Amino acid sequence: MRPAHALINLEALRHNYRLARQLSGACALAVIKANGYGHDAVECARALEQEADAFAVACLEEALALRQAGIRLPILLLEGWFEASELPVIAEHRLWSVVHHQAQLEDLLEARLSAPLHIWLKLDSGMHRVGFAPDDYARVWRQLKACDQVASLTKMTHFSRADEPETGRTEEQIATFRRATEGLEGPRSLCNSAGVLAWPPAHGDWVRPGIMLYGATPFEFDQANAARLRPVMNLESRIIAVRDLPVGEPIGYGSRFVTQRPTRMGVVAMGYADGYPRHAPDGTPVLVDGQRARLAGRVSMDMLTVDLTDLPQAGLGSRVRLWGEGLNASEVASHAGTIAYQLFCNLNRVPRRFISSDSAI
Repeated sequence: MRPAHALINLEALRHNYRLARQLSGACALAVIKANGYGHDAVECARALEQEADAFAVACLEEALALRQAGIRLPILLLEGWFEASELPVIAEHRLWSVVHHQAQLEDLLEARLSAPLHIWLKLDSGMHRVGFAPDDYARVWRQLKACDQVASLTKMTHFSRADEPETGRTEEQIATFRRATEGLEGPRSLCNSAGVLAWPPAHGDWVRPGIMLYGATPFEFDQANAARLRPVMNLESRIIAVRDLPVGEPIGYGSRFVTQRPTRMGVVAMGYADGYPRHAPDGTPVLVDGQRARLAGRVSMDMLTVDLTDLPQAGLGSRVRLWGEGLNASEVASHAGTIAYQLFCNLNRVPRRFISSDSAI
């Protein structure tokens, strides 16, 4: 069978979750939306279920898939509900929910549910995506506090530039959160992965690690805590053909790469249909039998080409790692002008194989 696959190390996932808890000293929502950032949400939830405090997903259908798989821990809906008709289902399955705009507030105040909901009330502290304005926040909090359909209230916000600590924006958002929530009781949740790793003053009572769970850094610079993360996904394939080419020969669609020396070129069973970025430039690193090589030529649907000239031991059947242990997805993403989040979430067609120890890495 085609050798392309993604090896998912569930012990590395657990390590990264424990690191989030250790760094923050807080409860931690394991964010497994978008199918566990492409890693398989059900398998990730099962791997973390014995130690996670709760999970977080984007929407109801993602939560129901986890419930149907037998996951019983609390699950937070980060986008809340989209129609009032979802509220009875949310209550039935004992889900937690974010409330972030007026229509959701009105839905909840008018609802009659089988059980009250645990609500996370979102403040727009400066990202200006969703959330209640600072001047409205206390009013909404008091309305929900008095509502029989609300079991508990958690105050939350989301950082827009926690991965850019030099900007001053995160300090502004922290100050806005403190002003808007002053005198309002209940747990606080401010930190995404970058917040967990770099902003101890904002850790609060709950943190929300996402990309860090999967071993990729949210920063574009070396960061001490991020260096302690372990890659969870190893995207791998093999060399399926080798060509020896003279100087001046073009390789691949569009002849983007032309050999500047006698070149030994390897063809890898991996392409943009698998989720590898088509726009990855020449020079993007890969590992061949554990040694660094570079992409040479445009990525096609099912194949890509790498320069093996400096790796005489490599050949047909050599193991190729596109990202993972030894080559962080964040580095590959940087070459391709994107972020590791997109690499993981775009993964397609490639079968996942799950291991619970480091023995197969």
